Amino acid sequence: MNDRIIPLIDVRQSVPAIPREKAAAVVQPGAGLLDQRGRRVRDLRISITDRCNFRCIYCMPKTVFGRDYPFLPRAELLSFEEIERVARLFAAHGVEKIRLTGGEPLLRHQVERLVEMLAAIPNVELTLTTNGSLLTKRAAGLRAAGLKRVTVSLDALDDETFRKMNDVDFPVAQVLEGIATAAAAGLAPVKLNMVVKRGVNDHAILPMVRYFHGSGHILRFIEYMDVGSSNGWCMDEVLPSAEVVRLISEEFPLETINANYAGEVAGRWRFRDGAGEIGVISSVTQAFCSSCTRIRLSTEGKLYTCLFAQGGHDLRGLLRDGHGDADLAAAIGDIWRQRDDRYSEIRKAATVANLAEEPGKKIEMSYIGG
Repeated sequence: MNDRIIPLIDVRQSVPAIPREKAAAVVQPGAGLLDQRGRRVRDLRISITDRCNFRCIYCMPKTVFGRDYPFLPRAELLSFEEIERVARLFAAHGVEKIRLTGGEPLLRHQVERLVEMLAAIPNVELTLTTNGSLLTKRAAGLRAAGLKRVTVSLDALDDETFRKMNDVDFPVAQVLEGIATAAAAGLAPVKLNMVVKRGVNDHAILPMVRYFHGSGHILRFIEYMDVGSSNGWCMDEVLPSAEVVRLISEEFPLETINANYAGEVAGRWRFRDGAGEIGVISSVTQAFCSSCTRIRLSTEGKLYTCLFAQGGHDLRGLLRDGHGDADLAAAIGDIWRQRDDRYSEIRKAATVANLAEEPGKKIEMSYIGG
């Protein structure tokens, strides 16, 4: 990727590496880790591959990610041991949730071994986001390795619309089978993410609700976002979450419920008939930058403090140049403390004022996860 690399700040003098079980000792207990806007780090998203077997039009369009696209060579990917090392230091800094993403994370060879390694980190919830294409074969092994839950991307139930969104010849029935297998294996509740693009799959909203109403799964509707620089985003194709809620409520009355935790990105609604809940993620129309607690680790070891970032901070260099855990912990802390991102708020203000967004090449979602 030709991204602008922001150098690490205040990297300490190298010290001998600290054993993994003592990683927490390099962080001052109870110190807390707050950014420039008082947001604490809570969620770490780890992209473990930049490859995917789908070509979703909002994420990896074929016009950019074609057959000749230069994906990262294996040597540039973080190893499982490197990922675990960084994850333990983040847990010591207060991270409570780790999500494995991609690309499609189940394409990473022996991902179950990585799950087992990360699941051993105390007091951290481990989850994974997938397109569901490989879940039928992998769900039981993932659960046995210690994975707690999965989130599945599912943009429609009919094959015509489903294929229009993912742009490959893959039947939706196999994803539905994967969802059922994951639930049976104990990876529940399964969350189902539907990216809504006006004029493309908005007609599929109610069929999705009818199908999963009362199933125990949690449907979440995501506003089409301007992530990366290759999906051709425009505001006219955004269906506001408020309209999604109104549409669903006409057939299935809804009522709001409280967030599960501070900083949860999805607004929660439950069916008044008691048959479950849905969520809406409104990054475009109702920016939640003020409570964002997420940081992202890319496939080859760069830290990104915002989904809409233009550059990252290189941790792989520290990992492979012999720096100890104290160096890494200090670098992580410095990166978060200087974080001041609020892209969605700026974009919303510019939209309201009818101003053009400042140009800049943003990192693709397939590179750092959603």
